[in-house]
Amino acid sequence: MVAAIDAHPVPGEDLAGYLHAFVRELTFGDDDPADVIDRYHAPGFEQLNDGIVLDRTKLAAHAKPARKNVVACELDVHETLRDGERVAARYTLHADMRAGLRLSNEIFMIGTLAPDGRLSRIVSTSRQLK
Repeated sequence: MVAAIDAHPVPGEDLAGYLHAFVRELTFGDDDPADVIDRYHAPGFEQLNDGIVLDRTKLAAHAKPARKNVVACELDVHETLRDGERVAARYTLHADMRAGLRLSNEIFMIGTLAPDGRLSRIVSTSRQLK
């Protein structure tokens, strides 16, 4: 018997599942990007990525060019950790672009969970591999 895959994993319960689902839904999904963000992130969510602060509105705006330009995406989750309300992950994101480029970035993420298990804050940094 094959185990069922949770289509919308809660970050506090399955961080790797969240990373896969969130990237897939935000980049290739039909739902409004703001709805996808709300599904996995608590109200007031903020992400500090490489020194740039992205709130819900800015993150949703970031999804529009991704949906237009990314044709395929792979995510390799190398490790995840959880300690109470804190989570961390190290993963590699590979994105095939419409223009023919393949971008690969290693991402280091530390997050804070809201009481319901969604993320309330992320601090991340990345480095381009290719």
